[in-house]
Amino acid sequence: MSTTENTPPAAPAEGAEQTAAAAGAAPAAPSPEELLRQSEAKAQEHYDAWLRAKAEADNTRKRAQADVASAHKFAIEGFATALLAVRDSLEAALAAPNATVESMRTGAELTLKQLDGAFARFSVTEINPAGEKFDPHRHQAMTAVESDAEPNTVVSVMQKGYLLNDRVIRPALVAVAKAKST
Repeated sequence: MSTTENTPPAAPAEGAEQTAAAAGAAPAAPSPEELLRQSEAKAQEHYDAWLRAKAEADNTRKRAQADVASAHKFAIEGFATALLAVRDSLEAALAAPNATVESMRTGAELTLKQLDGAFARFSVTEINPAGEKFDPHRHQAMTAVESDAEPNTVVSVMQKGYLLNDRVIRPALVAVAKAKST
């Protein structure tokens, strides 16, 4: 008897079993190391996307702040431009060498019309409440005077008030009627 007859047959190699399994049936599940690498790659991808979104949001916020600051800074540019014509007219009137009272009056009236036009374009309206009921939201009572008018009626206007888009920017200074004392 030889020694080769007594030896058991060699077991197939482990690699051969895996190859046979891969060639035939279901694919093998990825190893934990491979799953970890895939998860880390996805996490890095999401982190990069988050950083880009955060940077974009910061840039948008900064642009919006700059736009608001610019809007505040130049909000009255149109109004100021409209008033330049009024100033030019006043300077021209003062520079006139042989101005008469009548020509000065005519020039002042035309300049006032320019100012009224500028006010109208920018929704600045006059409050002249003579004869109206006193409104503490639009008028400031400077005095109360005895009058035949109904009490709390504006008897005289000392200074006109103004509204900007229906918001009081200066109340009218008025004298208000009170009942005559008997």
